[in-house]
Amino acid sequence: MYRFRRLRRDERIRSMMQETRLHPKDLMYPVFVIEGVDIRNPVASMPGVFQYSVDRLDEILAQVKEAGIGGVMLFGIPQHKDLQGSGAYAVDGVTQRAVRFIKEKYPQIYIVVDVCLCEYTSHGHCGMVCRDEILNDETLPYLVRMAVSLVEAGADMVAPSDMMDGRIAAIRDGLDQAGFTQTPIMAYSAKFASAYYGPFREAAHSAPGFGDRKSYQMDCANGQEALREIAADIEEGADIVMVKPALAYLDVLKEAALTVARPLAVYNVSGEYAMVKAAADKGWIDERRIVTENLTAMKRAGAKIIITYHALDAVRWIE
Repeated sequence: MYRFRRLRRDERIRSMMQETRLHPKDLMYPVFVIEGVDIRNPVASMPGVFQYSVDRLDEILAQVKEAGIGGVMLFGIPQHKDLQGSGAYAVDGVTQRAVRFIKEKYPQIYIVVDVCLCEYTSHGHCGMVCRDEILNDETLPYLVRMAVSLVEAGADMVAPSDMMDGRIAAIRDGLDQAGFTQTPIMAYSAKFASAYYGPFREAAHSAPGFGDRKSYQMDCANGQEALREIAADIEEGADIVMVKPALAYLDVLKEAALTVARPLAVYNVSGEYAMVKAAADKGWIDERRIVTENLTAMKRAGAKIIITYHALDAVRWIE
């Protein structure tokens, strides 16, 4: 009989046998930037997460720099919203100013910017709207304008999360025409219409004003469709493809890791974070062990990049 326990006998041999290891560079930290001055608003449903005005970004960016994590993903919260989401592509928009601030003060931090209109539109949907219908092709030029504007401000990578068909090809073409042929695209390819996004919508002020997002985000039951979405985004020019949320969709992530020839990202989303924090606050779980186990599962399933609100804590816990 082979005795597996021989290689589990003590910590020294267990460490040598460990197949999957987390590293700070695997992690990316989401940052919410809000219009205004001297703002650091706590997000009630996400303990430890805050909205920062640009002038107070130092408070979180210094921690990111010290932690040595892979980078930040920016989400902007404008003061003014309109039907066209004009703040998303304004030269002096809140996210554009945040990008310039980071580039000037923290040039070593890699900046990924979310490209979506939901935080900027008065109706809260990710695209243009006509008679309560979310328009696909009419939305694409606005997404291109947003992506180009943010890269002009200094963003290192764009991450379209809107789920409009054809947006990766449109953004790739728009970036190339603007001279940004070296700027990579991380596509939210398998983005499911999930109940796990609830706390994020509080943090980003992005809840839809009517209906839901099921006409453009994916049915949570459809794994094969997710793989088709991923394949389509790769064909259109995506450099990295993402599965979102993480924990309930590790089967999709693993299948993608076995079948596609692009690096994979996964988003450990707000609801997943909030549940862990709530249970830990009650003393029902060991937060350090749970977070480390969850993130390790994501990497084991194939993620090269893990976008997570746990990133700053996780760096201290990674052994």
